[in-house]
Formats: sequence, structure tokens, C-alpha cells
Amino acid sequence: MATGTSGPTTEPTRETRPAEDGFVVAAVLFDLDGTLIDSTPAVTRCWHGWCEEHGIAPSALVNSHGRRAVEIIGELLPTSEVAEAVRRLDELELADLDGVTALPGAATALASLAEGQGAIVTSAVRALALARLAAGGLVPPTTVVTADDVQVGKPDPEPYLTAARRLGVNPADCLVVEDAAAGVASAKAAGMQVLGVLTNPHVTGLAADLVVRSLDEVSWDRQNGAVAVRVRG
Repeated sequence: MATGTSGPTTEPTRETRPAEDGFVVAAVLFDLDGTLIDSTPAVTRCWHGWCEEHGIAPSALVNSHGRRAVEIIGELLPTSEVAEAVRRLDELELADLDGVTALPGAATALASLAEGQGAIVTSAVRALALARLAAGGLVPPTTVVTADDVQVGKPDPEPYLTAARRLGVNPADCLVVEDAAAGVASAKAAGMQVLGVLTNPHVTGLAADLVVRSLDEVSWDRQNGAVAVRVRG
């Protein structure tokens, strides 16, 4: 059941202008893992360990990238076992921050936005999201939407619509930065433009409006209350 029903705010809609090299938007909404933070080794270790404990082949996780653990696990185990299995995964992930680092360009991207112009929207629970941000030395914006804040995760639009509502920005005025197909689908369903980043070695393409290899290829400039997001030539 999709619960991403947050309507647009009463603020006037700014024309979000996709171009060959970027966008002009009111706010930028960043995914976390794989977009701002490189946590892939830790994620892989924890999920593989969890799978071993539960007698599940890691190949069952093939379509899990970018989604909430509770929904992934809900597809793998009986309903009566899900809560404890999620608790165990949270325990494993919070204990393993080894090698978690900020991705190139992430700190600059976050620091370039004014208050109210940026948010993080992640499928991780809040405690884990904050732990990984700290491990990567990143200062998050005030608005951080986590798995704890929504009833349905990506690819449902609820996470990104929740962020737009909290910022007081119309969804059509938002640019989402994502590395996962589920996140791109969530953003598109919310009516937002998407900049894809190919930071995950297992992802070879994204159905985004523009795609870059790294946030190091992007500039972020404030312009009269808006943000001009451009891919450097």
C-alpha cells in the first residue's frame, strides 16, 4: 500500500529547469549510502553475516539496494520473525563502521547549500544513518528523513515527499541525488528530477535525468534563493 500522499505545499512552484548540464531547483535531497557515504563493504559484511545466521543465500538480496531492511526482510522471513531479524541486522550494522567514508564531493555538496535547501533521505534507521555520517566526517543538514520516519520506503514516493514537506518545498522544485534504482523510482513517483551517481560497482545504469560518476563532477551554486546544480565540463 502506497502511503506517499503528501500534497504540495502552498509555496509558489519554482520552475525546475533540467538542462543538458544540470538543474535550477529550490532544494536538493540526497540519498545517503552510496551517494554521500561509501558503506558498501560494511553493508555487504553485515548482510552476508545476517544471511548466514538465518540460512538465507546472499543471492536473495539481488533487488535490495536502496530499500529499507524491514521490507527486504519481510520478503525473506515469516511475519512473526521480521521484528527480531531487523533488530539483529541493526545490531550488526551499528557495530560495523569499518571503512565507512565520505564519497568524493559529498562534503562540498552538503556545505554548499543554505539552511532549508537540503535534506538527506535514507533507507537506514536514524541511529545507523547518524553513525555513518559521523564515521564519514559529514555534517548533515537539519532535515534527515530515515526509515523510522515513514511507513513505506523506497521505491514508494513517501520518503522523498516527506522531505519536501518538511522543507516546505513543492516536490516539483526538488532535485534528488541517488545511486539506486529504488531511490530513482521513489523520486520519480514523487514528481522530482533526479541526478544519478554511479558510485556502486554493481549498478551500471540509472533511469535518472542526468548521470555522473561522482559528485566531484558537480558544482552547487546559490542563485537568488535557488540552487544551480551543474555538471562540470
